Amino acid sequence: MNARMKTALLASAALLASGAASAETKTLYIGMNGGDMEKAFTEHVFPDFEKANDVKVVVVPGTSSEILAKATAAKDNPQMHLIFLDDGVMVRAIGMGLCQKTEPDPVLEQLYPAARIKDDMASGVTLGLTGLGYNTKMFTEQGWPAPTSWMDLADPKFEGKVVFQSLSSSTYGLHGFLMVNRIQGGSEADVEPGFSKWADTIGPNVLEYIPSSAKLSEMVQTGEAAIFPLTPTAIAGMQNKGIPVAYAQPKEGGVLLMVTQCVVAGNTEPALAQKLAHYLLSVQAQDPALQYGGQIPSNSKVAGATPEAAKMLTEFRGYLDHAIVLDWDQINAHRPDWNDRWNRTVEK
Repeated sequence: MNARMKTALLASAALLASGAASAETKTLYIGMNGGDMEKAFTEHVFPDFEKANDVKVVVVPGTSSEILAKATAAKDNPQMHLIFLDDGVMVRAIGMGLCQKTEPDPVLEQLYPAARIKDDMASGVTLGLTGLGYNTKMFTEQGWPAPTSWMDLADPKFEGKVVFQSLSSSTYGLHGFLMVNRIQGGSEADVEPGFSKWADTIGPNVLEYIPSSAKLSEMVQTGEAAIFPLTPTAIAGMQNKGIPVAYAQPKEGGVLLMVTQCVVAGNTEPALAQKLAHYLLSVQAQDPALQYGGQIPSNSKVAGATPEAAKMLTEFRGYLDHAIVLDWDQINAHRPDWNDRWNRTVEK
């Protein structure tokens, strides 16, 4: 065999090997929120996992309700490997048999206790709190102090300036209603106080009930919205766009809101999916999610890679000390009835 032929054969072999390796690259599909979260994870979190495992991670974007609907429709032939859902929706998904248990791993021991859900059937990836957001430009112009209580939503000076997310379609709206209900003497097992007193407390101040928070940025900038339920992470995202808002932690506490993940039951790559789930709980993944996406980590070992990230983390951990954890089993059992009553008596 001459040198030229040998070189050609070696090149052909290398090309075939390269093609085989390329053919073996697998794809994992993960259902999660689009927008800022998808951008942060796609650009700064997934790449290290993809390189280390010769895999491509593809986001299927959508709200929690949309992702749940897709997972339910494909339950017998799953198209996604992991799903991200708000904590209350995740409890429903577990009850519907859509999740398989997260396999044991040392990273689970690094999570805040509240982030381990239903005997590790799911786990919190990012933490949030629903408290109060407010329009700093309007508050400054009017000489109003920052809000301190959920019941500030009922203050007569905010007549026509409260924007409230719908209980039937928004976790923020549900959280806000349930906190008002608690203050009026109710609980997740008894929402009569919240419903019966709404028309005499918060209701008269509400300018508009919105299905999600998508309109809030515009309503703040046009001077329509003074105060509304929202999370520190969402507020930070608005601030980064130059919108004059701030977060206020109510004295009664903010409501814990986790974006949680589970490995989809019966998915086509169970081992790789478990590996990705463990990775997304690690410091390696959650540090850049905090730094580049403002995603508050569920891993207690994350310190914050920049002074700004560390400051955000310190503030949030202070809020977490007084966080309210809701009874999602009670909520999910009665949510359809609440939605119907809300639509008939509040958003009528």
